[in-house]
Amino acid sequence: MSRTIISTEHAPAAIGTYSQAVQVERTVYISGQIPLDPISKALVTGDMEAQIRRVFENLKAVAEAAGGSLANAVRVTIYLTDLSHFALVNQVMGEYFTQPYPARAAVGVAALPRGAAIEADCILYV
Repeated sequence: MSRTIISTEHAPAAIGTYSQAVQVERTVYISGQIPLDPISKALVTGDMEAQIRRVFENLKAVAEAAGGSLANAVRVTIYLTDLSHFALVNQVMGEYFTQPYPARAAVGVAALPRGAAIEADCILYV
């Protein structure tokens, strides 16, 4: 099995022992992205829509670094510390993904890294 590590400066650098993404053949596994700004390295806080957009922008940047796009997503997992934001996630996600939509799961969690309110990861087929 051959693995290719995907990395881009247009998404936050890994803050632990993981890669931004790993490609195995035509499948790309993108690590969880929280709303970290890749330039300032600061967590986007406050406006939940801005946080959600930052997460999807980070996923998009890593997908593009892998030679694909979010249109190649086959699976997305969303982690929320407050599931009342689920409708807003759906609304924003509709701007980043087109039909046919990828498979998705949304999970309510007690906490996320750095106190983030949202995290998302995805799998692409490129």
